[in-house]
Amino acid sequence: MNPLRQPTAYRLLLLALSAALLGSCLLSLGFGAAQVPAAKVLEIVLQQLGLAQAADLGRGQAQIVWQIRAPRVLLGALVGAGLALVGCALQAVTRNPLADPHLLGVSSGAVLGAVLVVLYLGPFAGVLSLPLAAFLGALGCMLLVLGVASRRGRLDSEQLLLAGVAVSFVVMALANLLLYTGDPHAASSVMFWMLGGLGLAQWSLLWLPALSVLAGFILLMVMARALNALMSGEQTAVSLGIDTRRVRAGVFVACALLTGVLVSLSGAIGFVGLMLPHIARRLVGAEHRRLLPACALLGALFVVWVDLAARTLIAPQDLPIGIATAALGGGFFIVLLRRQG
Repeated sequence: MNPLRQPTAYRLLLLALSAALLGSCLLSLGFGAAQVPAAKVLEIVLQQLGLAQAADLGRGQAQIVWQIRAPRVLLGALVGAGLALVGCALQAVTRNPLADPHLLGVSSGAVLGAVLVVLYLGPFAGVLSLPLAAFLGALGCMLLVLGVASRRGRLDSEQLLLAGVAVSFVVMALANLLLYTGDPHAASSVMFWMLGGLGLAQWSLLWLPALSVLAGFILLMVMARALNALMSGEQTAVSLGIDTRRVRAGVFVACALLTGVLVSLSGAIGFVGLMLPHIARRLVGAEHRRLLPACALLGALFVVWVDLAARTLIAPQDLPIGIATAALGGGFFIVLLRRQG
């Protein structure tokens, strides 16, 4: 038996992951085009939080650390946690270890909705325009994939991945057509966003992904027993008195909403939801009350470090995060395919 699956070891693991996440966030605040010493970063953060007396720390460095990098790092942690939770939930309800919001076309639908708003519709609902359009696109794309993969009212998990890839290609082709025929100046900025990045992070917008990830985490924790049953099979879930259609519908809507909100702010960052749930299962097992917290922390930690690499590898230029996650996720996907035969 894996020692990390013991209650005490599990709590220590979560504590270690939380400490690593906090330390990684603080460390990443000092890196980028302009380097800031770690001691100076800590002083700035403590001062901004009201935990230290005000001191002359240099207006330029304080601006870089607190106003530019801090919201970016926090958004990266939220995006990583949210996408890992979505991937974990989708793998449970579809019983497909390759399920992922990117591979199932959910991210592509969110991208299409966001492109429509940026290029054609404008801010029809104020600050919520982009997340709302991304959610509707993600939900519509997910429903289309499920319709293609269903046979006589039953979800065929073997066809699910193929349906997701096919629908994703069609939706992304439509999004690229809209970009090609739209305003070239707006299209160039949208293209960078589509590759995945955290450059749009602002303190005033962080409340939305934070609230969405928290609500999604609580909902999935409440549904953990149902997710465990669905992983064991349809008949097992029904025998335990679980309404499988209702559970799946709730999970799909929640995943579409969470993915839509995150994609609207970070672009399409792929394969986070594929890789991290598998790593978390190796550490803590498949029981979702234990798995979901580990997924969230590992996902947050992963994206924070990928973003740190993206800001430093070709500094002062900013490498889109989606390129790095696609390279890592592609290799991981090949390994999974080989193991699945």
